[in-house]
Amino acid sequence: MQSAILNHISKDIHLTKEEQEEFLSILSEKKLGKKELLIKPGDSVTSEYYVVSGCLKAYYLDENGHKHIIQFAVEDWWISDFEAFFNNAPAQLYLETIEESVLLEIQKDALEVLYQRIPKFERFFRLKITGAFVSLRSRILSSLQMNSKQRYLEFCNSYPNIEKRVPNYHIANYLGIQPESLSRIRKEL
Repeated sequence: MQSAILNHISKDIHLTKEEQEEFLSILSEKKLGKKELLIKPGDSVTSEYYVVSGCLKAYYLDENGHKHIIQFAVEDWWISDFEAFFNNAPAQLYLETIEESVLLEIQKDALEVLYQRIPKFERFFRLKITGAFVSLRSRILSSLQMNSKQRYLEFCNSYPNIEKRVPNYHIANYLGIQPESLSRIRKEL
């Protein structure tokens, strides 16, 4: 488990053995069963989570009770209600496991201390935030510029092999299409 996150980090920054140990010391392991809520609207969000194993979804429930899936997170991804996390605001999203999941949690206060003690972590998390921003912008543009089939292919590229782990109706929801349309697209391909 520790090697997974250290490998993840080493793609962007190099850590000494001491820095690795300090970083690992501020992480907490969190094990969740299938369909467990990690965050719900109104919660105070003081952590972000690295996915060691499992699959989660982040979604918004509108005033009519319709679910809108915003993100999936699988191994080697980070997840939280980031708007609430960064703005010290109440959560607006639900974070729920799709599969049994093992996460590594990092508290915001510990992260701030880490930035002071090991400044290269600011670079690491800046790169992660920048990547997330670019990905979100790309998703918005694809929903405006691409047809359903193109969006599905882009989804498959972003989330390889997730189709075997996530129900079709979740994927359709994420893409903003009906499950029947997703089935038709898959048959065409």
